[in-house]
Amino acid sequence: MALHVPKAPGFAQMLKDGAKHYSGLEEAVFRNIGACKEFGQTLQTAYGPQGRNKMIINHIEKLFVTNDAATIIKELEIEHPAAKLLVLATEMQEQEAGDGTNWVVIMGSAMLEKAEELIKMGLTPTDVADGYQLAVDKALEILEELECWKVTDNRDLSQVRKALRGTLMSKQYGYEDFLAELIASACISIMPEQTSFNVDNVRICKIGGSGITSSSVVQGMVFKRGVEGNVTEMEKAKIAVYSCPFDITTTETKGTVLINTAVQLESFSRGEEVNMEKQVKALADAGVTVVVAGGKIGDMALHYLNKYNMMAVRITSKWDLRRLCKTVGAVILPKMSMPTPEEIGLCDRVFLDEISLEFISFVVVLKQEASESRIVTVVIRGSTDNLMDDVERAVDDGVNTFKGICRDGRFVAGAGSCEMELSRRIEEYGRQCPGLEQYAIKAFAEALRKFPKILAENCGAPGTETVANLLAKHQEGGHHYGFDCSTGSASVFDAHEKEVFDLMRTKYWALKYAASAACQILRVDQIIMAKRAGGPKARAPGPQDPDDE
Repeated sequence: MALHVPKAPGFAQMLKDGAKHYSGLEEAVFRNIGACKEFGQTLQTAYGPQGRNKMIINHIEKLFVTNDAATIIKELEIEHPAAKLLVLATEMQEQEAGDGTNWVVIMGSAMLEKAEELIKMGLTPTDVADGYQLAVDKALEILEELECWKVTDNRDLSQVRKALRGTLMSKQYGYEDFLAELIASACISIMPEQTSFNVDNVRICKIGGSGITSSSVVQGMVFKRGVEGNVTEMEKAKIAVYSCPFDITTTETKGTVLINTAVQLESFSRGEEVNMEKQVKALADAGVTVVVAGGKIGDMALHYLNKYNMMAVRITSKWDLRRLCKTVGAVILPKMSMPTPEEIGLCDRVFLDEISLEFISFVVVLKQEASESRIVTVVIRGSTDNLMDDVERAVDDGVNTFKGICRDGRFVAGAGSCEMELSRRIEEYGRQCPGLEQYAIKAFAEALRKFPKILAENCGAPGTETVANLLAKHQEGGHHYGFDCSTGSASVFDAHEKEVFDLMRTKYWALKYAASAACQILRVDQIIMAKRAGGPKARAPGPQDPDDE
C-alpha cells in the first residue's frame, strides 16, 4: 500500500499543488510597495517638458520611442498584481481626463514609498491608509481654492489656446504655441451648439516629410489613398457609399455556361456590360457624382464611372466608412442597389491633392445643415514615424483637455506650483490632527513635493535646492510660484504670470485615483496565487534533438 504524504500544514494545505501564498509585512506589503516603487521610478524620468524618452519594444516587436506614460504603461504589459492596481488607476484617469497618467503613477508610488518608512517606524498599514484618506479629502478641498484662471468662453480662440499650452508643453516642448493654435482652431470649428463635445470628431492623419510646423487643419476628412478613376475633383458632390465591392455581382452558387460560337461569347459579355452601364447611368441620373466603395472597384465599373464623369474612391476601413457617412450624411449600402435621395450624402468638395509625393484624397465639408455631426482632420507632418506618433499623442491629450474645458473650465497654476501649495497647506493641517494619522498626512504632503523635484532633476537642476526655493516663496505668500524649466538652474517663476496652467479637473481625478490605488495596495496583507492553468509549455521552434536537422 502506497504511503500518503500529507501536505505542509497551514494555508497551503487548502490549495492545489503549485499555488503560492505570501502574507505579513515582509512578504506581502513590502513586496507590493517595492514593485510600485520600481514602476514609479521607471516613469518619473519621463515626466515634464524635459522628460526623457523610453524605447519600448512590445510583444510583436513594434518599436515605440515616447515619453507618454499612457503608451509606455500600455505596451509594458505589467504582470505584478500590485503594480496592476496602479495601471488600472491610470486607465481610469485616461478615460476621465485624457491626461495626467504619469502624475497618478508618480504620486501613487511616492505615497507607498513614504508609507514603507512609516510602517518600519511601527505604524500599521491601516493607520497609514486612514491618514492618507484624510489628507486626500483635505487636498481636494484646498484644490478648489487654488483656482487662478477660468475659461469663460470655450469658443474664444485666444482663451482656449492659452488653456492648452500647459498640456502640450509637457509633451512637445518648443512646439506648444503652434500646436495649441492648431488644436484650438480644430476643436472650436466643430464645437456643437447643444450636445457635448465628442473627441472622435477630431481625426488625425499622419503624412511623412517636412516638419511639425507644416501641420494643418482640414475641415472634413482626409484619406491616405488616391482616387480610382480619372476624375480627381468634384464640387457640390452627391456621394453614394457602398460597403461592398463596386463590381459585377457574382452568384453564390457555381454555374457552367456552354458557349459554342464567337457570337454567343460576345452576347454573354455584352449582357454584363449593359447591366453595369445601366446601374452607373441610374446613379448619374439620380445626381450622384462620387461613388465610395468598401471593396475593389472593377475595371468595367471604372470605365463607366469615367464615361459618366463620376469620381471613384475606395476606402477599405469600415470605421472610416462610418465616419464618412456621419460627416456627409449618407447611409452605407450593403449591396449594389440604387440609393434613395435620403441615402445620398452631400459635400461641398471632394478632391485629390499631392502632399510629400503621396496622393491624398480630401473630403471637405464646409456647408452642412446638421452641424452636430461635423468632423475635422489634423494633418500631422514630421520627419519620422516615431516623431509623428508622439505629436499625435500630444494632439490627443490637447483634444481631451478641450473636452475637459467644456465640462469645467477652471485652471490652477502649473510648473509644480499647485503641488507645492497643496503640500504646504496639508502639512499645516497635519499638525492640527491628533493621533497617528498626522504622520501619514505629513507623509502625503512630502509625497506631493516630489513633483517639482522631478521636474528640476529632469531639467538638470538640483532638486532639493529647487524645492527649498519654492517652499520659501510659498511661505511668503507666492501661491503660484513654480519651477522654471527653461533655465537649467534652481530658479522659480510665477506660473500664473507666465500663463502656465493645469486643468483643475485633471488634478482632481489624478489625486483621487492615485490615493485610492495606494490605500488599496496598503490594505493588502496576503497574496494568494492559484496554480496556473494549462499543461507544460510548448517546445520552442527549431531542432529539438541532436539527430534532428
